[in-house]
Amino acid sequence: MNWPLLSVITFLPLVGVAAILLARGDDEAAARYARWAALWATTGTFLISLLILPNFNAQTAGFQLVENHAWLGLANYRMGIDGISMPFVLLTTFLMPICIGASWFVKIRVREYMIAFLALETLMIGVFCALDLVLFYVFFEAGLIPMFLIIGVWGGARRVYASFKFFLYTLLGSVLMLIAIIAMYWQAGTTDIAVLLTRADGFPAAMQTWLWLAFFASFAVKMPMWPVHTWLPDAHVEAPTAGSVVLAAILLKMGGYGFLRFSLPMFPDASLYFQPLIYTLSIVAIIYTSLVALVQEDMKKLIAYSSVAHMGFVTMGIFSFTRQGIDGAIFQMISHGFVSGALFLCVGVAYDRMHTREIAAYGGLVNRMPLYAFVFLLFTMANIGLPGTSGFVGEFMTLLGAFKNNTWVAFFATSGMILSAVYALPLYRKVALGALVKDSLKHLPDITPRELATLAPLAALAIFFGFYPSPILNLFGVPVEGLLKTLHIAAANAGDILSIAMR
Repeated sequence: MNWPLLSVITFLPLVGVAAILLARGDDEAAARYARWAALWATTGTFLISLLILPNFNAQTAGFQLVENHAWLGLANYRMGIDGISMPFVLLTTFLMPICIGASWFVKIRVREYMIAFLALETLMIGVFCALDLVLFYVFFEAGLIPMFLIIGVWGGARRVYASFKFFLYTLLGSVLMLIAIIAMYWQAGTTDIAVLLTRADGFPAAMQTWLWLAFFASFAVKMPMWPVHTWLPDAHVEAPTAGSVVLAAILLKMGGYGFLRFSLPMFPDASLYFQPLIYTLSIVAIIYTSLVALVQEDMKKLIAYSSVAHMGFVTMGIFSFTRQGIDGAIFQMISHGFVSGALFLCVGVAYDRMHTREIAAYGGLVNRMPLYAFVFLLFTMANIGLPGTSGFVGEFMTLLGAFKNNTWVAFFATSGMILSAVYALPLYRKVALGALVKDSLKHLPDITPRELATLAPLAALAIFFGFYPSPILNLFGVPVEGLLKTLHIAAANAGDILSIAMR
């Protein structure tokens, strides 16, 4: 294309920010204007991002729609996408209008709330489009600021504690990544990601180990992996509904994206060396957090622990170093964006009516809110990986990839699918089924058209990609093949017989 499409979709939300800042009028008028400005800005960003599809060649492994400009004399402003990053860009632009719609009746500091979400969208898209290490780091770290404010200002009773915990965990992990980026520049003489990915000599094996650990410190916290996951349940519980959606559906995926973009292709020797560590942490996350979810009394906290378990499948699939495992991990991240985001929206629907997330406060909602009960059931089934939903495709492929590499890992991970049913189905039974005996529930209205408009697109995609996953899988097939070749070469050079057997 002749115009910078990626820069347009990255910075278009900031046009909405400018429009909100320039608005005049009383508080009520300014709040109404801010809602509509944010909705139009995010919707316009999504529609323009769809232009990526006809201008993208899925049969090419390299970066496309590349933009390259001088930037502050320090590094270059490089933007571009490939088959791995493009689905995450579209996921981000797709979910943001839904988040604005779910936040329509926010009452406190509405202008600032919408500005925070628009700024967050710019920074999240920038992470997936950046082709320069410095630029990537700026987007990656700056995204902490609006999310910190979203939790700390519009969150629940313990919002200050949760926001600072979220900020400190993620910031401290990323400091090591910054040191690694500096070391990479000294060694390679460039911060161009595309160049670093194609270096024939790569980084020395000993240096790869330290670089891998530095990047791992940041990505493990961001996903989050066990045992650095403890910030996530607190952040989810205290965040407003739309904040939880963004956190689960997009921000967590930056860790998995980082492994695919940096750890595996740039540090293949270290990735092979640390495979047993990742397998161990993934299995512990899948089983342990599923057991913790069993005893939760707060709906949001239960779903938050469920997210940690599902991210365990992602890391297991990525580090299986198989085509099925990596494909399944990427697909699982996209599917989890639909399903987990929808589950938090469902919790938000109930919370808006009852102002509590305690499971014990509900029961028999199917008698009063049948449409809500149906939608909640659909996403609960997708969350436990029911065949015919997108959740099944991703988890099955990661398990298949792990089985080809290590049958014991696949065996223990499969228990996570069983445990997901053990905690998810009782949640649904306690909330939706049974007799409607609590007086506080007998006059609740069913899902409104606005709420249905936020949930229906997610339901349609969860079912559509459950039966027909090829449109997503075909996007990143060629880049994943290239990634596997890099890992196979590293394994052959290392003489690792087990790794050479990867398929």
